[in-house]
Amino acid sequence: MTLIEVLVAVLILAVGLLGAAVVQLNALKYTDSARMTSQASFIAYDMLDRLRANSGADYSWGLAERAPSVTAGASVRDLDLHDFEANIVGFAGESGQGSVVMRGNEVIVSISWDDGRGANSGGARETFTLTSRIASEPQVGP
Repeated sequence: MTLIEVLVAVLILAVGLLGAAVVQLNALKYTDSARMTSQASFIAYDMLDRLRANSGADYSWGLAERAPSVTAGASVRDLDLHDFEANIVGFAGESGQGSVVMRGNEVIVSISWDDGRGANSGGARETFTLTSRIASEPQVGP
């Protein structure tokens, strides 16, 4: 009889440990998804700061386009867009995409990446969108 009690106790312990392992795996998965969202946030805010620093330039850039190539005579805008794309590819791989849409004083920075691991389905995409208003530079007269 004691042996049966021990076997039942071991079975209950095994089920509990298996449940704890599943919880741990889910925590790792969701932590990775949250890290990706935080990284996208940092990249979007960096791009917004670059837009504010060079508010006279048109930074509109689409999801399907590649960033302008960097040459010796490249403009600040081209360098910023190249860095933006490099940062996206650096954190999300080749599946990462970004866009910058400018409408008057409103700027929308979007970053999209494959988040199949966090969504439990292949091909799932996550998108981080940052919308802000930037003030145009006052014209300085002679």
